[in-house]
Amino acid sequence: MFGVGRPAGLVHVRRVSDAYDLARSLLFRLDAETAHHLSLRGLRMAENSGLLKLLFPAPECIAPVEVMGLRFPNRVGLAAGLDKEGNTIDALGRLGFGFVEIGTITPRPQAGNPKPRLFRLVEHEAIINRMGFNNPGIQAGVENVRRSKAFGGVIGFNIGKNKDTPNENAADDYLACLKAAYPVADYIAVNLSSPNTPGLRDLQGEESSARLLEQLKKAQEALSKEHGKHVPLLFKVAPDLDPPHVAALARVFLEGGLDGLIATNTTLDRAPVAGHPRAGEAGGLSGRPLTQRSTGIIRAFAGEFGGRIPIIGVGGISSAGDAVNKINAGASLVQIYSSFIYQGPRLVSECVRALDGMPVE
Repeated sequence: MFGVGRPAGLVHVRRVSDAYDLARSLLFRLDAETAHHLSLRGLRMAENSGLLKLLFPAPECIAPVEVMGLRFPNRVGLAAGLDKEGNTIDALGRLGFGFVEIGTITPRPQAGNPKPRLFRLVEHEAIINRMGFNNPGIQAGVENVRRSKAFGGVIGFNIGKNKDTPNENAADDYLACLKAAYPVADYIAVNLSSPNTPGLRDLQGEESSARLLEQLKKAQEALSKEHGKHVPLLFKVAPDLDPPHVAALARVFLEGGLDGLIATNTTLDRAPVAGHPRAGEAGGLSGRPLTQRSTGIIRAFAGEFGGRIPIIGVGGISSAGDAVNKINAGASLVQIYSSFIYQGPRLVSECVRALDGMPVE
């Protein structure tokens, strides 16, 4: 893990894990959103002081892969939602992630939904959120990415529409974000699948997604010429899709030239956490209860794509075995978020090591 080549490496691992467990026990006494902001602030302070570099030297297992024409230092990324502003990239990269996806970020700043809006379901290693795309706006995100210095991995932008933008004008918001992020992003992911913006999932309809993809691909082509680089365009889909919907979207993505797919976002299904006091909270459920549903969607899209569109697998990865299963289902890369909150950096290292050497779809 961390501290490779040092005789005291295993002791170092245990000390880092113990320190994280202690920090988590203290943070979990606070409400989830307060703990979230304190954690990110603490990571930035530790990175700026040099403490993180001492605690987390180069990861033990460097497993570079090439996907979508991009070189990823390893196959494990941080999913969108943790660093919405893109102001903690260097610190998060220090923890071992091969890529960091910031956002979801919208053209204009947005406060999001009323609080409380983030809930832990500890017994299930799960989270329910109805954040509502709270973010400082695309220009702030771009400037934050420009200021990142230490991270040598891949940076993705997850973009969305503002809540008060009607669906018939959604393309304007996505195009604005695409144009603003293009100069600094390594890839750009279009969020069509958050359950926390009213009507957003309607954009996953066959006709709506085809029309949006066509507009974005035209803009991507022009921006590639303007900036002299091709920035891959991905769509992020929900786990709550039935087989005919998967097949229809796969046709749209293949015909429209989509560069990559992120599967999946959070679920509205509460069956896996039925009986929990928080099960009735509105919002998307993520974490361990999502594992099988997400992997099934990955497998379904991979079967339709036949290797022609790479997939980033995300949803319920709480162990190295879960990450391996996502790759075996057809993903080329994976992302984690919820279980990272519960387990900390050791989960990143375990997943990186487990995926080292596996074939890339």
